[in-house]
Amino acid sequence: MSPDAPPVPGRLTGEQEHTWRNFVHATRLVEDYLDRCLQRQEGVPHLYYGLLFLLSEAPRRRMRMTELARRAKITRPRLSHAVARLEKLGWARREACPGDRRGQEAVLTDSGREMVARATPGHAAAVRTAVFDSLTPEQAGQLNSICRTIEAGLDREGADLPWLR
Repeated sequence: MSPDAPPVPGRLTGEQEHTWRNFVHATRLVEDYLDRCLQRQEGVPHLYYGLLFLLSEAPRRRMRMTELARRAKITRPRLSHAVARLEKLGWARREACPGDRRGQEAVLTDSGREMVARATPGHAAAVRTAVFDSLTPEQAGQLNSICRTIEAGLDREGADLPWLR
């Protein structure tokens, strides 16, 4: 569909379709680039670094598995698999939640904290290369504003999916 095609009921306009495809392609390229950089640097995908980074910022470097899955925007089974891999690497462990025999917490180990500290400068450089080096300061501000607007519309407790109403 060309960007100037007339709107078709129930479909995106040509400009919306063009923008959507560019957005999806750009976000996939960024994620792939960050994955490759972290694989080379630490031997782990970007997702694993992100999980460890979340734990590094959590009180006492621990978080309920359900909360970690929610914040990482991944399913609990996918998180369980990732944490199992992080446990094998010695970067995280699971512990029972105090007062809740069924709940588990993911805990960042000292080795995991060291990995995050070691990987963070390279990760920051990769993000700058992948995103910010190509943007003017004004564009970076616009990107921030756009992302915050999208986030506000989707990342709310109980946010309805508009097409299911």
